[in-house]
Amino acid sequence: MQKIIFLVDMNAFYISCEMTRNPLLIGKPAAVAGDPKKRKGIILAANYEARAFGVKTAMTLYEALKHCADMVVVPPDHPFYSEKSKAVMQLLSNYTPVVEQNSIDEAWLDMTGTEKLFGNAKDTAKSIMCEIKDSLGLWCSIGISENKFLSKMAADMKKPLGITTLFREDIATKLWPLPVKAMYGVGSKTAEKLNHLGVQTIEQLAKYDRKHLIKALGKCGDEIYLHANGIDPAPVIPRAEDDIKSIGRSVTLSEDLSDLDNAKLILMRLSDEVSSIARKHNKKGRTVQITLKYTDFTTITRQTTIPKTYLAKTIYATGAMLLTNNWCSYRPIRLIGITLTGFDDSDIAQLSLFEIAQAYVPDEEEKIEKTIDSIREKYGTDKVGWAALMKKENKFNE
Repeated sequence: MQKIIFLVDMNAFYISCEMTRNPLLIGKPAAVAGDPKKRKGIILAANYEARAFGVKTAMTLYEALKHCADMVVVPPDHPFYSEKSKAVMQLLSNYTPVVEQNSIDEAWLDMTGTEKLFGNAKDTAKSIMCEIKDSLGLWCSIGISENKFLSKMAADMKKPLGITTLFREDIATKLWPLPVKAMYGVGSKTAEKLNHLGVQTIEQLAKYDRKHLIKALGKCGDEIYLHANGIDPAPVIPRAEDDIKSIGRSVTLSEDLSDLDNAKLILMRLSDEVSSIARKHNKKGRTVQITLKYTDFTTITRQTTIPKTYLAKTIYATGAMLLTNNWCSYRPIRLIGITLTGFDDSDIAQLSLFEIAQAYVPDEEEKIEKTIDSIREKYGTDKVGWAALMKKENKFNE
């Protein structure tokens, strides 16, 4: 089976985070920089409107304001960016447990074998991109390949909001024409040394004498030689399963929704996806939360606590109860989501006997849902599902 590796790279991360809490920055040249009051420091991140004026990361603020005098400058808030980063990584872990964070704003995902659950690689990448944009208000680019190096290079090829594939059969046309200084892992000093050796492009590096390269650059020379030829055996090193704090799915609707029954059908599909992921990770949660975003862009969340579960029937029943209790037919929604949390053993709620009886699902139900998992793993997600969903085709786009 061919490896499928994603590199998810957040676009202009710091300033994009700022734009989520200050919409007045949207559409204006803006950047996060050291000390806006004293007009000192360097640019940590500039949005694409500022970049159009020539503002770049690591440029001094003084120089950047020469390029764009009207640019809005925001002081850095690293704790806020860290929280946003955690939210991104948590969302990515809903798609695979094998997530390796490379920096605050990017991570590799080993998506090998997930096609039966989420669809082909490009469709899955689109789902990830849309979910990050809709639920977190952030943009990303995604590189798809068979190893970490090529996926990283692919992610850098199209920004913002780009999805790019780069497999070994593509390297002659997509990778080799690039200058060596554009290669991941090649710094300015190494690029300068390569240029002195007569190596200007990645193709020239790939075809350079390997022994001479190692002699000139040491171990680094061997590594970049292999990378230039599309070879990278390094595995994606996953985060610990215990780090998973929540599993959620949401969908942005293609039109306003005012009908509760249709909303429940959407919630049923989302609950099914959440439960499948939870069982794959063997994570039983005790808190179910729904999220509703209205057409005026206000958002509400509602949650309740139940006995631990990872079963779709229980997750959906709980979510449907929350949805019904908080439904306003005169307030159409544009986004609906459901999340399972509370995987640790702390904060165990005191439930009434009636609540326990309502939430209890016999072992037979667990066997059924695990059997469904096995069928989907072998034949695909569309071969078996809830009768209500199979009878009525969902007309809303993810």
